[in-house]
Amino acid sequence: MWILLDILLWLVVLTALCMALTFAFSWYEAANADPSLMENRLRFRALLLAARLVAHQTFAVLWSLLLRPAGWFMGKEDPALNNNQTPIVLLHGLLQNQGCWLPLKRRLEQAGFFNLHTVPLPAWHNVEYLTEQVARKVDELRHATGLAKVHLIGHSMGGILARNFIQIRGGEKKVTSCVLIGTPNQGSRLASFAISPLGRLLIPRGEFMRRLGAAPLPPQIPVLSIYSRHDNLIQPAANAFLAGAENVELSGLGHTGLLFSGEVHQRIISFLRGQPS
Repeated sequence: MWILLDILLWLVVLTALCMALTFAFSWYEAANADPSLMENRLRFRALLLAARLVAHQTFAVLWSLLLRPAGWFMGKEDPALNNNQTPIVLLHGLLQNQGCWLPLKRRLEQAGFFNLHTVPLPAWHNVEYLTEQVARKVDELRHATGLAKVHLIGHSMGGILARNFIQIRGGEKKVTSCVLIGTPNQGSRLASFAISPLGRLLIPRGEFMRRLGAAPLPPQIPVLSIYSRHDNLIQPAANAFLAGAENVELSGLGHTGLLFSGEVHQRIISFLRGQPS
């Protein structure tokens, strides 16, 4: 028992240190862009915000780890069970799995959205293979329900896959709306540290990001981009902004924390209610 508690304690400490490091890099980037931030860096309110951001993001990462085993058993829904609502396809981010969607799925079900589906997107595959998995799931749902289109909701890399599908891979006629959560729409400077080839695609002004940025958003698809000015993985955080989309900037949330935010969930629900059923 004590050994397990000791392991848990060290896991919390190491996670908190990693989160503090990412937020320190965020501060470095922000201060270089706006030197006036240096004047208030040691004030109590600034230090309190930093501590709260690290604590909240640490909790969010640990919570996503606890949900991970549940994700191994998700994605087995029968799409034929509900053909009265436009299917909603949830696309998780890099190094996450389908379990991270459980809190949002619960909120969506409470709001009356029941046709919910997830897609496994292993990080060791390339972007075109994963986009093909998205396309396959979309076609599977369309054929099984008899409905022409789906809603896409993507977090982080999942949002990039959604954009690749509707902007480059011909999915624009199969999607009613698209929600992006904490998506590095203009890349992230932290991608330079990525180990996987998939993560390295997010280098700003890299070949893939240039190609995606040059492809227009389909005008018939409403796109909502929700992001945080305090995102610790999208560097700079403003790179989550997407021209042509409805952009909603929040504060006080880290990258993973966006997944579990009640405000994010409510904004998604409000957006979906405004779309054709």
